[in-house]
Amino acid sequence: MAKKRVQTKAKRPQLSDAEIPVVGAREPCPCGSGRRYKACHGRAAAHAVTELVQRPFEGLPGECDWVALRELVPAATVELPLKGGLPEGVSSVTLATVLPMAWPALRRDDGSVLLGLQNDTASGDISRDLADTLQQALAAQPGTPVQGRRAPADGPRLQDLLDPEGAFEPVVHSGFEFWVPDAENATPEVAASLERANAAAIPTVKLTGVDAAYWCETPDKNHLRWVMPHPEEQLLDALARLHAAGRSSLGEGTRLVGSFRAHGLTVPVWDLPSGVGAEDVEKPAAEFAERLAAALATDEPLTPDERRARGGLTNRQVTLS
Repeated sequence: MAKKRVQTKAKRPQLSDAEIPVVGAREPCPCGSGRRYKACHGRAAAHAVTELVQRPFEGLPGECDWVALRELVPAATVELPLKGGLPEGVSSVTLATVLPMAWPALRRDDGSVLLGLQNDTASGDISRDLADTLQQALAAQPGTPVQGRRAPADGPRLQDLLDPEGAFEPVVHSGFEFWVPDAENATPEVAASLERANAAAIPTVKLTGVDAAYWCETPDKNHLRWVMPHPEEQLLDALARLHAAGRSSLGEGTRLVGSFRAHGLTVPVWDLPSGVGAEDVEKPAAEFAERLAAALATDEPLTPDERRARGGLTNRQVTLS
């Protein structure tokens, strides 16, 4: 009996991830594995696009204000400095909470760029999506709105494009007139969008004495929403200590009612009487910041009363992102 010949397979060429072209999900993967693309290299590509980045604005100047403008503030703008300065023909880059007709970005006739912050994004990394939109806007023709798209998984993030030493100083507006230099001559579509946006905007004021605290007015009561950078567990412990001691309010008739969780940061919320304006809570907020700093520095175990207070705050926490 003849000796059985050993069968050998030709060695498939090995490609690096960077060399794998994107093909249809059901087509054979170009790496030569024999599997469909969606079950091979397509799986990693999809995961990279959809994986949620918990703190997309981490490392940017003003991270807490980025979160506030993304989730809480209806009308605000911020001048954005770019690494290496502005490209030729671009007079300025301005972040805006919302743009007319929900455009992701707009290159104005004068070459300036408006970048919208509160739009839906295609991936789990808001920073990468915004950076991709910004790059499109910088290259767009003047007078052109920019549409959103799925950013490349290996594309730059805002942290790669913005000057890390630049200031982040939000300007809160009472309406959206900043959309157009001359509102009286706006197109009917933009004028209608402007009217709808102004009617829906909640009056909001940024406090000047503490960072990332925003007062807002609603029909029944006012609120203070304060985005804080401290680790969540440590912050909730500190808030519980103050709450159990009766020192968590911002004055008579005010009450700490809970918190939001947004983009990896915690946002305590106070109810305020309808007659309490932003200027009325400036001093109480500064005094609360001092009490909070002392509570954050305490590492003693929580007392039973403090644990109950913490449980109440945790039960009233809402996740926005």
